[in-house]
Amino acid sequence: MEKMLHRPAGGPLLFRCAVLAAAFSLNLTGQTSSGPRADVDSIRRLIAEYARAVDTADVALVKQIWSNSPEVSFIHPLGHEHGLDQIAQNVFQHLMGDTFSERKLTVKDPSIHVYGDTAWAEFYWDFAAKRRKDGGAVATQGRETQIYHKEPGGWRLVHVHYSGMPFKSSSDAGKGF
Repeated sequence: MEKMLHRPAGGPLLFRCAVLAAAFSLNLTGQTSSGPRADVDSIRRLIAEYARAVDTADVALVKQIWSNSPEVSFIHPLGHEHGLDQIAQNVFQHLMGDTFSERKLTVKDPSIHVYGDTAWAEFYWDFAAKRRKDGGAVATQGRETQIYHKEPGGWRLVHVHYSGMPFKSSSDAGKGF
């Protein structure tokens, strides 16, 4: 595994993300954070800023957290965004800002792993919101994986993939495939 993580300097960002995605196939449940403490702490702060960006639908904050690389992406139940402009507009401004008048994302049990200039975080979350159109309450729970790249100026988010919680009953088996 260690040899797999050594990559040529300056290699494509997408290749680095693919290497990390392959690492996700390992059973990492229950593991704690790993890597240099300063890097883990920096990413933990970015996760908090990400939650604040969801809570406030603040596109300017989104642009501080995310890399401006054209390769950045965001996979969510309603779609797949490519590039910072799509992420800022479609996820944060439209989905979060236009759809909900109030939002609160609570991050739970983040686990952060740093490998050189690439890292990933995985966590569970609770999301509570109020629909703008009718004031109806929304409450969901899910899980999320985030991939980070260390750029000049610090760590930046390059990919998010989130989904709902796994189905618990056998009658739900096969849903989501």
